[in-house]
Amino acid sequence: MKSARYFCIFTLILATSGWCAGSPAAESEFAQAISALQSNDYANALHHLELALANDPDNLRYASEYRQAIIRSKEFDRSINYFAKLLADHPNSANLHLNYGFAHVDKIPAAGSITQVLLANTALGEFSKAVELQPSWLAYYTRGASYLFWPKVFNRSPLGVADLERALRIQQAGPKKPYYVRTYVALGDGYCKMDQMERARSVWQEGLRQFPENAELKSRLSLHGDQVVTLIENNFDPNKRVNTDLREIWSERQE
Repeated sequence: MKSARYFCIFTLILATSGWCAGSPAAESEFAQAISALQSNDYANALHHLELALANDPDNLRYASEYRQAIIRSKEFDRSINYFAKLLADHPNSANLHLNYGFAHVDKIPAAGSITQVLLANTALGEFSKAVELQPSWLAYYTRGASYLFWPKVFNRSPLGVADLERALRIQQAGPKKPYYVRTYVALGDGYCKMDQMERARSVWQEGLRQFPENAELKSRLSLHGDQVVTLIENNFDPNKRVNTDLREIWSERQE
């Protein structure tokens, strides 16, 4: 009964989370944006992506592609300002809060150390709003993983582990998706940051049983002691770009 309840909740979340094609007007703008991107015409691409989002602000696909174009054009403040504008009109959109948070994350590698902290804190607040509005796998995974980027002194790893455990329960209640491997990687990393290495290895091992070809899990399980700690901490370097491309998620929903 408990698994069935989680599956029903998850199905409802997917049905209402913007993981589908938009309106004809929005799709037309999106198509023009993709065409412009193919010729590296960022001015037109961003213009049409913004028009697509204006027509369908909750669409995860449009927002993700918009942010990836922003990263390539390095116009980080533009996306931050645009998502803020959309949220002023659509404050209850979980996907908008997620992407507004991601827009701040996207800017972190290009910012100074003090600004990086401010950006990370703002992003975390937006991810929390998304969890409150729509407690989906994506929202819990995103907030949980973001907690792990904070240094140990902030003691946020337990919060990250709690969110990732929730994400794991959601994904275990329904069909397996390729991107669910991310939960096993991040959850093990969280336990590692909490100095619970045996538990971390147990999570990675379970993940490898589910996803036997995953290189990240294999690399973690091939290392021991300080080597695996160093590997994980290097991945949390704020000067390294975090992959915030949601293509794997929205494209899977269209198959």
